[in-house]
Amino acid sequence: MSLYQNRIVVKVGTSTLTNELGKSDLRAFDRLACTLSDMQNRGYEVILVSSGAIAVGTNKLNLKERPSKMRMKQAAAAVGQCSMMFLYDKFFHDYDKTIAQILLNAEDIEQEEKKENLVNTFNALLEMGIIPVVNENDSVSYTEIESEDRLFGDNDMLSAVVAVLCRAKRLIILSDINGLYDADPRLHPHATLISRIERIDETVYALAGGAGSRRGTGGMKTKLQAAALATARGIDTIITNGKAPEALYEIVKGGKSGTLFVGKPLRPETYA
Repeated sequence: MSLYQNRIVVKVGTSTLTNELGKSDLRAFDRLACTLSDMQNRGYEVILVSSGAIAVGTNKLNLKERPSKMRMKQAAAAVGQCSMMFLYDKFFHDYDKTIAQILLNAEDIEQEEKKENLVNTFNALLEMGIIPVVNENDSVSYTEIESEDRLFGDNDMLSAVVAVLCRAKRLIILSDINGLYDADPRLHPHATLISRIERIDETVYALAGGAGSRRGTGGMKTKLQAAALATARGIDTIITNGKAPEALYEIVKGGKSGTLFVGKPLRPETYA
């Protein structure tokens, strides 16, 4: 069983979906929905993995900052997920598309029967032309919010797991940075973007730097871990800037945008 050549997983982070004031960036939602809808019109099967529930919920609840107590984080996630799906439904509907919500916990991946049912659900939705919108179930699963050794890790790893489960050809991670640089571009203005990486080793991890933006929790390290998982299963992984989702047009044609982590050649038994 090989990869679906026309199937792509797109992960979008909190920093892309919110502005500097911590409020929902409506233009970002609109541009993302427009681009993904158009990609589907061009014959691609699209799965969207979206962060942002806690940040959107924090704003919706008029909280001054991201909650620190677990019960408040989960409350913010519950409110924010509802608000986020409302926005996605609105903007995708503008482009005549139907979406579906899938919320995951670690056990949904670890238990074989649940995993099989999950794959069947994804395939059924995609066959009907529906765009699945995936997120962690943060309002229930405290381990995914707090644990240092959590399975998914700010949805970067979740997007790779989904790409592997659904046998996607490409995983595209939309970030607040253009890709992986040879130095931190926030500190070194002459840092150079690395356009292609064949192998993710300790030298590459050393370039990852620290944590992510102040509105999201994921940094470059989690994106590299996601890329390592996906590329090991033959899935090309691209990290590029989420403020320009139009880059997807070039990416699916094999053009250059951001940093490409090349998927390893698959052995016949990989997806057996």
